[in-house]
Amino acid sequence: MKAFTFAFLTGACLTAQVASAQNLPHIGYVYPAGGRQGSTFQVVVGGQYLGSATNLLVTDGGVTAELRDYSRPMTQREFNELREQMEELRKKRQALQSKGKNRKAPARGWTAADERLFAEVRMKLAKFQRRPPNPAIAETVTLSVSIAADAKPGQRELRLRSATGLSNPMVFKVGVLPEVAEKPETTKEERPAAFRRLVPETPVNPPEMTVAIPVVVNGQIMAGDVDRIKFRAREGQKLVIAASARELVPYLPDAVPGWFQATLALFDSKGREIAYDDDFRFHPDPVLFFTAPANGEYAVEIKDSIYRGREDFVYRIEIGELPFVTGVFPMGANAGSEATAELSGWNLREQTLNVPARPGSMGIEQLHPRSGDATANPIPFERGDLPEILEQEPNNDKSAAAPVKLPVVVNGRIDAAGDADLFRFEGKAGMEIVAETAARRLNSPLDSILTLAGPDGKTVAANDDFEDKGAGLTTHQADSRILVKLPADGVYTLQLADTQGKGGIEYAYRLRLSAPQPGFELRVVPSSVTVRAGGTVPLTVYALRKDGFDGEILISTDEGDAGVVLSGARVPPGVEQVKITLTASNSRQGDIFPINLEGRALVGGKVVTRPVVPAEDMMQAFFYRHLVPSKEMLVCVSGAFPQRWPVQIASDLPVKIPEGGTASVRLTMPRANSDRAQVTLCEPPEGITIRKIAPWARGTEIILACESGKAKPGTRGNLIFEPQFARAPANKKASGTRNPMGSLPAVPFEIVK
Repeated sequence: MKAFTFAFLTGACLTAQVASAQNLPHIGYVYPAGGRQGSTFQVVVGGQYLGSATNLLVTDGGVTAELRDYSRPMTQREFNELREQMEELRKKRQALQSKGKNRKAPARGWTAADERLFAEVRMKLAKFQRRPPNPAIAETVTLSVSIAADAKPGQRELRLRSATGLSNPMVFKVGVLPEVAEKPETTKEERPAAFRRLVPETPVNPPEMTVAIPVVVNGQIMAGDVDRIKFRAREGQKLVIAASARELVPYLPDAVPGWFQATLALFDSKGREIAYDDDFRFHPDPVLFFTAPANGEYAVEIKDSIYRGREDFVYRIEIGELPFVTGVFPMGANAGSEATAELSGWNLREQTLNVPARPGSMGIEQLHPRSGDATANPIPFERGDLPEILEQEPNNDKSAAAPVKLPVVVNGRIDAAGDADLFRFEGKAGMEIVAETAARRLNSPLDSILTLAGPDGKTVAANDDFEDKGAGLTTHQADSRILVKLPADGVYTLQLADTQGKGGIEYAYRLRLSAPQPGFELRVVPSSVTVRAGGTVPLTVYALRKDGFDGEILISTDEGDAGVVLSGARVPPGVEQVKITLTASNSRQGDIFPINLEGRALVGGKVVTRPVVPAEDMMQAFFYRHLVPSKEMLVCVSGAFPQRWPVQIASDLPVKIPEGGTASVRLTMPRANSDRAQVTLCEPPEGITIRKIAPWARGTEIILACESGKAKPGTRGNLIFEPQFARAPANKKASGTRNPMGSLPAVPFEIVK
């Protein structure tokens, strides 16, 4: 028997607490999305439910903010009140004018303050919109942000703290270059006709901006906008013009293709276009590399590829003789060994990068090469635990296929257009072999294809694209993977090529060739958790299983995370997604603290531990969903329960539900309260429903039903119950209300025959 305790809310505080849980602040954009060390500047944050914002949280420290202003669309009620006020003012002016002989003369008694109020109300009424064009970014908070002179440069995460809780994270950059910014934009094409009559239209395109390089230019693109930035360059200067747009707002849920698709065009002093880019290889954000042919003035233009735009089309453009890495080789190393990587790119003082050993550190990390006093763009670098070799040419046909001994990771390049790299190895009938490339995930332009041929020369397996669900920011999955059982003894040949026949020094890859290496990665959503003191909230854990691993994974917190308790903290065998719950068991109202989760599993007889990476579940273009990693997971304790009713789950766990049958879960609580309690299931597994809720001697009994054919025997996971308190109507004519009261700790279940 296992019991969990849950706290119910009562009284007048209930409605406010529920609203807090439902209306968490959500950020749609930040403008500007960064600033320079040692500067203070104005930042506008756009989103929803921002009205009770109190302060700003930025990872890695050194950034502070003060709230300056809050703006939101007018409600219908406020519009009606203003209209009544306008009518009263109009009647007052007419009454005063009627007393005079000259109706056209100013009314005696009608003051300058009355006139100002009349004009102000008239303007507010003209701006009213029944349906804001973009409700998800209709509210704004303006802050004064200060960045310390010694703040660590690089990419951060920004969150808003409000009375209701903590917002989602957004990208915020701290830089070292001078920065300039346009004034914050507001939607122009959606303005009501009455407002356009009162306020003349401004030009679609803002005036040209002239800057001195090096510089970071911040701006927003509205519908139809083309922003133009002028600068002077000297003959021979090797300039990098790099835009960040999709990097700042990775996915737009209500726009196609799902992000701001920026384009860059460069013009000389005579207005001739001399360079253009709409992406950097497969990255949507464009980069121009340009050697100035002469002293003079140049101009760069930025716009959306199909002239869309609105407030969340935010950009940052870096312009100058800046270091920029375009290629690295090798793109990874054994975690226990030091490595020296060759760098290629622009304005790099050093052509090599020493990478220290990091035993036990597996997966992809970001390196930050320095060039003099400047830091280049971050580059991904993969660490593994297999032996590693360098590809040796020539190996571009079957007769010259390079022999390899499994297991191995080959670091190689497709050196030229039309090139292919071939490798041969000894295989036995029944052996399971994995061949997998890591290239696109490591910023290589290679679009790989793998083809495995048997001893008889016939194709055994082939693959072009394999989806890595852990690569949440890679929208074109172009890495290849083969998992195959060998049909016969003999020598097998594996060919690796580019599907488009391209090649070059930057077409690098890492090829793993081994028996299956069962393992896993973990993600948890959301990365910003708001919970009441003593309350419980659900989290979703995703298990990214690798090479056939289907074992159980146990989730736990660091020993230092004593303020929270996890329930249902396990991913059952074979399950890829499960809901667990977090309870703020020993936290105080107002607390904000990071937590670190980890997963443990038995793999090949050994205990393997992996971090649970916090992430945001983002929607792209109305349909696609991506798990975008966050830097940290924060818990915000937003409030406390004013009154507690002890509720316990008084059933044996896990709850065993027969296929096609029913099972019960009993909740203990005071009888007077249990009569008014209702319970719903949060995103239950398919086929599992609540059949009935009935009184029980010590509380409430929930009868669960399992529909045959939908939930198969052996299915395991957690059920998340969400109690509701039924409030009696004030009178016979009024209807009662039901108010949700959060979640119960996760209840493990299993479907049985």
